[in-house]
Amino acid sequence: MRREIPPLSLYVHLPWCVRKCPYCDFNSHTAGNSAPRGRYLEALLIDLENEAAFATGRPLISIFLGGGTPSLFSPDEIAQLLDAIDRRFTLADDIEVTMEANPGTVECGKCSGYLRAGINRLSIGAQSFDDASLATLGRIHTSGDIARVVGEAQDAGFENVNLDLMYALPGQDAGAALDDIEAAVQLNPAHISWYQLTLEPNTVFHSRPPDGLPDDELCYDIQTHGQALLDERGFQQYEVSAYARDGYPCVHNLNYWSFGDYVAVGAGAHGKISSRDAVCRYAKVAHPQQYMASMERGIPNGTPQALAERDLLFEFMINALRLNAGFDEQLFEARTGLSRDALRQRLQAPLQEGLIAPVAENVWRPTPMGRRFLNDLQEIFLPE
Repeated sequence: MRREIPPLSLYVHLPWCVRKCPYCDFNSHTAGNSAPRGRYLEALLIDLENEAAFATGRPLISIFLGGGTPSLFSPDEIAQLLDAIDRRFTLADDIEVTMEANPGTVECGKCSGYLRAGINRLSIGAQSFDDASLATLGRIHTSGDIARVVGEAQDAGFENVNLDLMYALPGQDAGAALDDIEAAVQLNPAHISWYQLTLEPNTVFHSRPPDGLPDDELCYDIQTHGQALLDERGFQQYEVSAYARDGYPCVHNLNYWSFGDYVAVGAGAHGKISSRDAVCRYAKVAHPQQYMASMERGIPNGTPQALAERDLLFEFMINALRLNAGFDEQLFEARTGLSRDALRQRLQAPLQEGLIAPVAENVWRPTPMGRRFLNDLQEIFLPE
Protein backbone atom coordinates (compact mmCIF):
# COMPACT_ATOMS: atom_id res chain seq x y z
CA MET A 1 0.00 0.00 0.00
CA ARG A 2 1.44 3.38 -1.02
CA ARG A 3 1.34 6.03 1.67
CA GLU A 4 0.17 9.59 1.24
CA ILE A 5 2.56 12.51 1.75
CA PRO A 6 1.57 14.26 5.02
CA PRO A 7 1.75 17.95 6.00
CA LEU A 8 5.21 19.41 6.60
CA SER A 9 6.58 21.46 9.52
CA LEU A 10 10.01 22.88 10.40
CA TYR A 11 11.75 22.61 13.77
CA VAL A 12 14.71 24.88 14.60
CA HIS A 13 16.80 24.17 17.70
CA LEU A 14 18.50 27.05 19.54
CA PRO A 15 20.48 25.24 22.22
CA TRP A 16 21.70 27.73 24.82
CA CYS A 17 20.32 28.70 28.22
CA VAL A 18 21.42 31.09 30.94
CA ARG A 19 21.41 28.14 33.34
CA LYS A 20 20.58 24.44 32.99
CA CYS A 21 17.50 23.48 35.02
CA PRO A 22 17.98 20.37 37.20
CA TYR A 23 14.96 18.57 35.66
CA CYS A 24 15.80 19.30 32.01
CA ASP A 25 16.86 16.49 29.67
CA PHE A 26 16.69 18.56 26.47
CA ASN A 27 19.76 19.29 24.38
CA SER A 28 20.55 22.56 26.11
CA HIS A 29 23.89 24.12 27.10
CA THR A 30 24.75 26.87 29.55
CA ALA A 31 26.13 29.96 27.83
CA GLY A 32 23.91 32.99 28.34
CA ASN A 33 25.23 36.11 26.66
CA SER A 34 28.49 34.35 25.70
CA ALA A 35 26.73 32.02 23.23
CA PRO A 36 28.22 32.33 19.71
CA ARG A 37 24.88 33.40 18.26
CA GLY A 38 26.24 34.90 15.04
CA ARG A 39 28.27 31.82 14.16
CA TYR A 40 25.35 29.56 15.04
CA LEU A 41 22.97 31.52 12.82
CA GLU A 42 25.38 31.15 9.91
CA ALA A 43 25.43 27.39 10.51
CA LEU A 44 21.62 27.34 10.56
CA LEU A 45 21.53 29.07 7.16
CA ILE A 46 23.73 26.33 5.68
CA ASP A 47 21.56 23.69 7.32
CA LEU A 48 18.38 25.30 5.97
CA GLU A 49 19.79 25.21 2.45
CA ASN A 50 20.29 21.45 2.78
CA GLU A 51 16.90 20.83 4.39
CA ALA A 52 15.01 22.73 1.71
CA ALA A 53 15.73 19.83 -0.65
CA PHE A 54 13.55 17.59 1.53
CA ALA A 55 10.58 19.92 1.18
CA THR A 56 10.40 19.57 -2.63
CA GLY A 57 7.90 22.41 -2.89
CA ARG A 58 5.67 21.27 -0.04
CA PRO A 59 4.45 24.25 2.01
CA LEU A 60 5.38 24.53 5.67
CA ILE A 61 2.29 24.59 7.87
CA SER A 62 4.28 25.51 11.00
CA ILE A 63 7.68 26.58 12.27
CA PHE A 64 8.78 25.97 15.86
CA LEU A 65 11.82 27.60 17.44
CA GLY A 66 12.70 25.50 20.48
CA GLY A 67 15.58 25.07 22.82
CA GLY A 68 17.36 25.79 24.96
CA THR A 69 16.12 29.33 25.27
CA PRO A 70 15.36 30.90 21.88
CA SER A 71 14.57 34.23 23.56
CA LEU A 72 18.32 34.62 24.21
CA PHE A 73 18.43 35.57 20.53
CA SER A 74 17.44 39.14 19.71
CA PRO A 75 14.43 40.06 17.56
CA ASP A 76 16.82 41.09 14.77
CA GLU A 77 18.52 37.69 14.88
CA ILE A 78 15.15 35.90 14.83
CA ALA A 79 14.09 38.08 11.89
CA GLN A 80 17.27 37.10 10.01
CA LEU A 81 16.48 33.42 10.63
CA LEU A 82 12.84 33.67 9.56
CA ASP A 83 13.75 35.67 6.45
CA ALA A 84 16.17 32.90 5.49
CA ILE A 85 13.44 30.31 5.94
CA ASP A 86 11.04 32.37 3.83
CA ARG A 87 13.58 32.51 0.99
CA ARG A 88 14.16 28.75 0.97
CA PHE A 89 10.71 27.30 1.68
CA THR A 90 7.13 27.76 0.60
CA LEU A 91 5.08 28.98 3.55
CA ALA A 92 1.37 28.31 4.03
CA ASP A 93 -0.73 31.49 4.14
CA ASP A 94 -1.87 30.69 7.68
CA ILE A 95 1.46 29.33 8.93
CA GLU A 96 1.90 29.07 12.70
CA VAL A 97 5.32 30.35 13.87
CA THR A 98 6.09 29.52 17.51
CA MET A 99 9.02 30.63 19.63
CA GLU A 100 9.75 29.37 23.14
CA ALA A 101 10.62 32.09 25.63
CA ASN A 102 11.92 32.18 29.19
CA PRO A 103 10.37 35.02 31.24
CA GLY A 104 13.81 35.74 32.67
CA THR A 105 15.31 36.51 29.24
CA VAL A 106 12.57 38.60 27.61
CA GLU A 107 13.52 42.23 28.14
CA CYS A 108 11.13 45.15 27.81
CA GLY A 109 10.29 45.80 24.16
CA LYS A 110 11.42 42.42 22.89
CA CYS A 111 7.89 41.06 22.41
CA SER A 112 6.93 43.65 19.81
CA GLY A 113 10.24 42.97 18.06
CA TYR A 114 9.55 39.24 17.89
CA LEU A 115 6.09 39.90 16.47
CA ARG A 116 7.55 42.15 13.76
CA ALA A 117 10.15 39.48 13.01
CA GLY A 118 7.38 37.02 12.13
CA ILE A 119 6.67 35.10 15.33
CA ASN A 120 2.90 34.74 15.79
CA ARG A 121 2.76 32.26 18.68
CA LEU A 122 4.76 32.74 21.87
CA SER A 123 5.28 29.78 24.22
CA ILE A 124 6.34 31.02 27.65
CA GLY A 125 8.01 28.67 30.12
CA ALA A 126 6.22 29.68 33.31
CA GLN A 127 6.40 26.25 35.06
CA SER A 128 4.90 27.60 38.30
CA PHE A 129 3.60 30.80 39.89
CA ASP A 130 5.04 29.91 43.30
CA ASP A 131 8.42 31.59 43.74
CA ALA A 132 9.70 28.91 46.13
CA SER A 133 8.86 26.21 43.58
CA LEU A 134 10.56 28.21 40.83
CA ALA A 135 13.72 28.39 42.93
CA THR A 136 13.61 24.63 43.54
CA LEU A 137 13.24 24.07 39.79
CA GLY A 138 16.29 26.23 39.11
CA ARG A 139 14.34 28.81 37.11
CA ILE A 140 15.87 32.26 36.63
CA HIS A 141 12.54 34.10 36.75
CA THR A 142 9.88 34.95 39.31
CA SER A 143 6.09 34.80 39.12
CA GLY A 144 6.10 38.57 38.55
CA ASP A 145 8.27 38.12 35.46
CA ILE A 146 5.66 35.75 33.99
CA ALA A 147 2.84 38.27 34.37
CA ARG A 148 5.02 41.04 32.95
CA VAL A 149 6.03 39.11 29.83
CA VAL A 150 2.52 37.81 29.11
CA GLY A 151 1.14 41.35 29.48
CA GLU A 152 3.80 42.79 27.19
CA ALA A 153 3.20 40.07 24.60
CA GLN A 154 -0.53 40.68 24.56
CA ASP A 155 -0.08 44.46 24.46
CA ALA A 156 2.30 44.01 21.52
CA GLY A 157 -0.41 42.16 19.59
CA PHE A 158 0.19 38.47 20.31
CA GLU A 159 -3.18 36.70 20.26
CA ASN A 160 -1.70 33.20 20.58
CA VAL A 161 0.24 32.83 23.84
CA ASN A 162 0.94 29.49 25.48
CA LEU A 163 1.99 28.99 29.08
CA ASP A 164 3.98 25.91 30.10
CA LEU A 165 3.08 24.70 33.59
CA MET A 166 4.37 21.75 35.61
CA TYR A 167 2.69 19.85 38.42
CA ALA A 168 3.75 17.22 40.96
CA LEU A 169 6.49 19.58 42.10
CA PRO A 170 8.50 18.98 45.29
CA GLY A 171 6.30 19.75 48.28
CA GLN A 172 3.28 20.58 46.11
CA ASP A 173 -0.22 19.50 47.15
CA ALA A 174 -3.39 19.57 45.04
CA GLY A 175 -4.35 23.04 46.26
CA ALA A 176 -1.03 24.56 45.24
CA ALA A 177 -1.18 22.90 41.81
CA LEU A 178 -4.70 24.26 41.23
CA ASP A 179 -3.54 27.71 42.38
CA ASP A 180 -0.93 27.61 39.58
CA ILE A 181 -3.67 26.86 37.04
CA GLU A 182 -5.84 29.70 38.35
CA ALA A 183 -2.91 32.11 38.17
CA ALA A 184 -2.24 31.05 34.58
CA VAL A 185 -5.89 31.39 33.57
CA GLN A 186 -6.03 34.91 35.00
CA LEU A 187 -3.40 35.96 32.43
CA ASN A 188 -5.80 34.92 29.63
CA PRO A 189 -3.49 32.79 27.47
CA ALA A 190 -4.86 31.01 24.42
CA HIS A 191 -3.21 27.70 25.35
CA ILE A 192 -1.83 25.98 28.45
CA SER A 193 0.59 23.05 28.39
CA TRP A 194 0.26 21.31 31.77
CA TYR A 195 2.50 18.35 32.39
CA GLN A 196 3.87 16.31 35.26
CA LEU A 197 7.42 16.73 36.50
CA THR A 198 9.29 13.52 35.72
CA LEU A 199 12.80 12.55 36.76
CA GLU A 200 14.47 11.96 33.42
CA PRO A 201 17.80 10.10 33.11
CA ASN A 202 20.92 12.26 32.83
CA THR A 203 19.42 15.09 34.88
CA VAL A 204 20.39 16.43 38.29
CA PHE A 205 16.96 15.54 39.70
CA HIS A 206 17.35 11.95 38.50
CA SER A 207 20.69 11.49 40.25
CA ARG A 208 19.66 13.52 43.32
CA PRO A 209 15.84 13.48 43.62
CA PRO A 210 14.46 16.45 45.53
CA ASP A 211 12.59 15.90 48.78
CA GLY A 212 8.81 16.01 48.95
CA LEU A 213 7.87 14.63 45.55
CA PRO A 214 4.14 13.68 45.48
CA ASP A 215 3.34 9.98 45.36
CA ASP A 216 1.40 8.37 42.50
CA GLU A 217 -2.00 8.75 44.18
CA LEU A 218 -1.47 12.44 44.85
CA CYS A 219 -0.23 12.95 41.28
CA TYR A 220 -3.40 11.33 39.95
CA ASP A 221 -5.54 13.43 42.28
CA ILE A 222 -3.81 16.60 41.05
CA GLN A 223 -4.23 15.49 37.45
CA THR A 224 -7.96 14.78 37.63
CA HIS A 225 -8.80 17.95 39.56
CA GLY A 226 -6.57 20.04 37.32
CA GLN A 227 -8.18 18.69 34.16
CA ALA A 228 -11.62 19.48 35.55
CA LEU A 229 -10.57 23.02 36.48
CA LEU A 230 -9.04 23.70 33.07
CA ASP A 231 -12.20 22.47 31.37
CA GLU A 232 -14.31 24.67 33.65
CA ARG A 233 -12.16 27.66 32.71
CA GLY A 234 -12.64 27.06 28.97
CA PHE A 235 -9.49 25.11 28.12
CA GLN A 236 -10.31 21.92 26.23
CA GLN A 237 -7.85 19.08 26.57
CA TYR A 238 -6.94 17.74 23.13
CA GLU A 239 -3.74 15.86 24.01
CA VAL A 240 -2.17 14.36 27.14
CA SER A 241 -0.64 17.65 28.29
CA ALA A 242 -2.23 20.24 25.95
CA TYR A 243 -5.26 22.44 26.68
CA ALA A 244 -6.55 25.14 24.35
CA ARG A 245 -9.29 27.70 24.04
CA ASP A 246 -11.47 27.26 20.95
CA GLY A 247 -9.43 27.76 17.79
CA TYR A 248 -6.00 27.65 19.43
CA PRO A 249 -4.62 24.08 19.43
CA CYS A 250 -0.93 23.95 18.54
CA VAL A 251 -0.68 23.19 14.80
CA HIS A 252 2.97 22.15 15.06
CA ASN A 253 2.49 19.60 17.82
CA LEU A 254 -0.70 18.23 16.25
CA ASN A 255 1.35 17.48 13.16
CA TYR A 256 3.83 15.51 15.30
CA TRP A 257 1.08 13.55 17.03
CA SER A 258 -0.66 12.78 13.73
CA PHE A 259 2.56 11.31 12.31
CA GLY A 260 3.11 14.25 10.00
CA ASP A 261 6.49 15.23 8.54
CA TYR A 262 8.98 17.77 9.82
CA VAL A 263 12.34 18.95 8.62
CA ALA A 264 14.81 19.96 11.31
CA VAL A 265 17.79 22.27 11.66
CA GLY A 266 20.09 22.96 14.59
CA ALA A 267 22.18 21.01 17.07
CA GLY A 268 20.44 17.78 18.05
CA ALA A 269 17.32 18.51 15.98
CA HIS A 270 15.30 15.49 14.86
CA GLY A 271 13.40 15.24 11.57
CA LYS A 272 10.98 12.88 9.83
CA ILE A 273 10.38 12.73 6.09
CA SER A 274 7.97 10.49 4.16
CA SER A 275 7.97 9.43 0.54
CA ARG A 276 5.74 7.05 -1.34
CA ASP A 277 8.23 4.29 -0.60
CA ALA A 278 9.58 4.95 2.91
CA VAL A 279 9.34 6.86 6.19
CA CYS A 280 12.73 8.18 7.29
CA ARG A 281 14.02 9.72 10.50
CA TYR A 282 17.26 11.62 11.09
CA ALA A 283 19.03 13.65 13.76
CA LYS A 284 21.70 16.34 13.70
CA VAL A 285 24.85 16.08 15.82
CA ALA A 286 23.92 17.22 19.32
CA HIS A 287 26.83 19.34 20.58
CA PRO A 288 26.62 22.93 19.28
CA GLN A 289 30.36 23.25 18.62
CA GLN A 290 30.47 19.99 16.65
CA TYR A 291 27.29 20.96 14.82
CA MET A 292 28.67 24.34 13.74
CA ALA A 293 31.96 22.80 12.66
CA SER A 294 30.21 20.16 10.56
CA MET A 295 28.08 22.78 8.83
CA GLU A 296 31.10 24.98 8.11
CA ARG A 297 33.07 22.07 6.65
CA GLY A 298 30.18 20.77 4.58
CA ILE A 299 30.21 17.42 6.35
CA PRO A 300 26.94 15.48 5.90
CA ASN A 301 24.88 15.73 9.06
CA GLY A 302 21.62 13.95 9.72
CA THR A 303 21.43 11.38 6.95
CA PRO A 304 17.85 10.00 6.81
CA GLN A 305 17.41 6.36 7.77
CA ALA A 306 14.33 4.46 6.64
CA LEU A 307 12.19 2.97 9.38
CA ALA A 308 11.70 -0.77 9.15
CA GLU A 309 8.15 -1.79 8.33
CA ARG A 310 7.94 -3.63 11.66
CA ASP A 311 8.54 -0.32 13.49
CA LEU A 312 5.97 1.81 11.69
CA LEU A 313 2.93 0.71 13.69
CA PHE A 314 4.58 1.55 17.01
CA GLU A 315 5.93 4.86 15.67
CA PHE A 316 2.40 5.86 14.64
CA MET A 317 0.69 4.63 17.81
CA ILE A 318 3.09 6.18 20.32
CA ASN A 319 1.98 9.57 18.97
CA ALA A 320 -1.67 8.97 18.02
CA LEU A 321 -2.56 7.49 21.42
CA ARG A 322 -1.80 10.88 22.99
CA LEU A 323 -4.74 12.53 21.21
CA ASN A 324 -8.05 12.89 23.05
CA ALA A 325 -10.01 12.59 19.83
CA GLY A 326 -8.26 9.36 18.96
CA PHE A 327 -7.33 8.37 15.41
CA ASP A 328 -9.00 6.72 12.47
CA GLU A 329 -7.84 3.71 10.52
CA GLN A 330 -7.72 5.67 7.27
CA LEU A 331 -5.14 8.06 8.76
CA PHE A 332 -3.12 5.06 9.94
CA GLU A 333 -3.06 3.59 6.43
CA ALA A 334 -2.27 6.94 4.80
CA ARG A 335 0.62 7.83 7.12
CA THR A 336 2.24 4.38 7.49
CA GLY A 337 1.40 2.63 4.23
CA LEU A 338 0.35 -0.41 6.29
CA SER A 339 -2.94 -2.26 6.04
CA ARG A 340 -5.55 -1.55 8.68
CA ASP A 341 -5.78 -5.32 9.16
CA ALA A 342 -2.34 -5.21 10.82
CA LEU A 343 -3.61 -2.48 13.14
CA ARG A 344 -6.83 -4.28 14.03
CA GLN A 345 -4.91 -7.41 14.94
CA ARG A 346 -2.73 -5.49 17.42
CA LEU A 347 -5.77 -3.67 18.87
CA GLN A 348 -7.35 -6.86 20.16
CA ALA A 349 -5.24 -7.19 23.33
CA PRO A 350 -5.73 -3.61 24.60
CA LEU A 351 -9.41 -3.80 23.60
CA GLN A 352 -9.90 -6.86 25.80
CA GLU A 353 -7.98 -5.22 28.64
CA GLY A 354 -10.20 -2.15 28.52
CA LEU A 355 -7.38 0.21 27.54
CA ILE A 356 -8.75 1.26 24.15
CA ALA A 357 -12.19 1.39 22.57
CA PRO A 358 -13.91 2.35 19.31
CA VAL A 359 -15.66 5.73 19.44
CA ALA A 360 -17.03 5.76 15.89
CA GLU A 361 -16.74 3.61 12.80
CA ASN A 362 -13.02 2.87 12.33
CA VAL A 363 -12.06 5.44 15.00
CA TRP A 364 -10.19 4.44 18.18
CA ARG A 365 -9.02 6.17 21.32
CA PRO A 366 -7.76 5.22 24.78
CA THR A 367 -10.32 4.66 27.52
CA PRO A 368 -9.96 6.60 30.80
CA MET A 369 -7.97 3.64 32.11
CA GLY A 370 -5.85 3.63 28.95
CA ARG A 371 -5.09 7.31 29.41
CA ARG A 372 -4.11 6.79 33.03
CA PHE A 373 -1.76 3.97 32.06
CA LEU A 374 -0.72 5.40 28.71
CA ASN A 375 2.86 4.11 28.85
CA ASP A 376 1.59 0.56 29.35
CA LEU A 377 -0.83 0.98 26.46
CA GLN A 378 1.89 2.31 24.14
CA GLU A 379 4.22 -0.58 25.02
CA ILE A 380 1.64 -3.06 23.69
CA PHE A 381 2.41 -1.82 20.19
CA LEU A 382 6.18 -2.33 20.37
CA PRO A 383 7.44 -4.50 17.52
CA GLU A 384 6.95 -8.18 18.25
